[in-house]
Amino acid sequence: MVSLPDEIQAQLATLRQAYAQQLLGRVEQIATTWQQLSRRWDDTMLATLHRMTHNLAGSGATFGFAAISDRARALECLLQTIMESRNQITQEEGDQITALLELLQLAAAEPNSPTVMAELEHIPPVVMPPTYPPDERLIFFVKDTPDLTSDLVQQLSYFGYRVQTFASLKALQEAVHDTTPAAIIVDVRASEGSFAGTEMIKQIQQRRETPIPVVFLSIRSDLVARLQAVQSGGYAYFTKPVEIGTLIDKLDALSAHQSPDPYRILIVDDESTLASYYAYTLQQAGMKTFVVSDPLQVLQPLVDFRPDLILMDVYMPSCNGLELAAVIRQLESYLSIPIVFLSTETNLDRQLAAMSLGGDDFLMKPIHPHHLIRAVSSRAQRSRLLRSYMIKDSLTGLLNHTKTKEQLMIEVSRAQRRQRPLTFAMIDIDHFKSINDSYGHAIGDRVITSLSRLLQQRLRKTDVIGRYGGEEFAVILPETDGVAATPVLNELRAGFAQIRHQAADREFAVTFSCGLAVYPQYPEATSLSDAADKALYLAKAQGRDRVILAQPKEFA
Repeated sequence: MVSLPDEIQAQLATLRQAYAQQLLGRVEQIATTWQQLSRRWDDTMLATLHRMTHNLAGSGATFGFAAISDRARALECLLQTIMESRNQITQEEGDQITALLELLQLAAAEPNSPTVMAELEHIPPVVMPPTYPPDERLIFFVKDTPDLTSDLVQQLSYFGYRVQTFASLKALQEAVHDTTPAAIIVDVRASEGSFAGTEMIKQIQQRRETPIPVVFLSIRSDLVARLQAVQSGGYAYFTKPVEIGTLIDKLDALSAHQSPDPYRILIVDDESTLASYYAYTLQQAGMKTFVVSDPLQVLQPLVDFRPDLILMDVYMPSCNGLELAAVIRQLESYLSIPIVFLSTETNLDRQLAAMSLGGDDFLMKPIHPHHLIRAVSSRAQRSRLLRSYMIKDSLTGLLNHTKTKEQLMIEVSRAQRRQRPLTFAMIDIDHFKSINDSYGHAIGDRVITSLSRLLQQRLRKTDVIGRYGGEEFAVILPETDGVAATPVLNELRAGFAQIRHQAADREFAVTFSCGLAVYPQYPEATSLSDAADKALYLAKAQGRDRVILAQPKEFA
């Protein structure tokens, strides 16, 4: 739990002060509207009066005015009943409205206690995984046998890890005191004795506020050994001999070497002060926000801001939240974006109706800051996960064939506008059918994932990597000509050939062939793809395990 930065505290204090200054005027505006409505009945004016009380009921307690929210909500519920009855207002109902208004005016004149606002000062940020830049992905490894240590260090280095070895557990303990690695690899037993490795790790983890991810290796596969590893704070357990692809998968997951982007939340609420409050609350938890006060202006932010979630009020002018949600759901590109309604609406039937029109959740105003953050972050996380399933290959996590082709068109268009080069690479694993026939499809999948890991770890973040299908991959290298791209792909080719894959008690190595084509020599996405494919075919024909750069004269 941490206190808010001074800047955020000042912004929240300013919001609350502005709300307090407007409060008497807003209550008087409600009273004036009621006076006009009682003289001349008008359904539109009734809807306006209902929306004004709804906004006050939702915002009062948020800014510390609990009595305002309670009394405005009572008035809102009465107005809602009158609106649904579609009958002329009775004398009794008119008297009730007048009485509730008088209570509301008294509450607006009373001092208040800013209890809810104070709770914002201790908002825990949304926890994102720790990140380690590729050149700092340090692994601490306690030596086992010299041959195994040397081999494992070399294999890990092919995937971008830097390994520091230690001859003893005591040396590891001293090093951890000064440096925090991405992960620790250690044998359960170690040379110091039975379960010495787990005991030392337990001591290390107990002294730390944040545990270090630990991967245990062992010749034992029994429950007792595995239980010892878990109790000491281990994150993973592998029996020897270790399959390097499986170990890399686990290290990648533990070290989370790519920093996730903050969740992007679009807030649609005509109550601008309240919308700003929600924005600051979510920003403090590490999210990015964009506020739309006019619901009719929501389409452009959908395109430009690309939200992970839409947080929307129900009652707004021009159109209500239910209608707006229905419009958004008509747009195929935004079918998967969660829409969370935020309202004082207590009627379950109306809440369910809102969900049936495209809503994913319904939160009640006023809402505790922690509850808002949890509800929004969990929905946004699920939204990202579902979206990734739609555009990514399930085995490798890379872009799928369709999305890769779309991205190539986007990158070629960008290269045209900037008048900069771009290289497109087609990669195909050599003799892949023989691998599947000899070792089985499960081993073939491991080979595919090992190449995908290598590409992700060795290439730049700006490069686009996709699985084109089967054993074929595609790489888009913006701002890169053929002279610069060729050695990069050759280095990847040589590194991949050095990786040893395991199948039962057998080891084998694999190579790949690659074809390159460069924009602007090939000025369109289609011609670029065709040229790279022809260059790949030529690399296969010339003996495989090589990189060929397409030449326009030869590939015309």
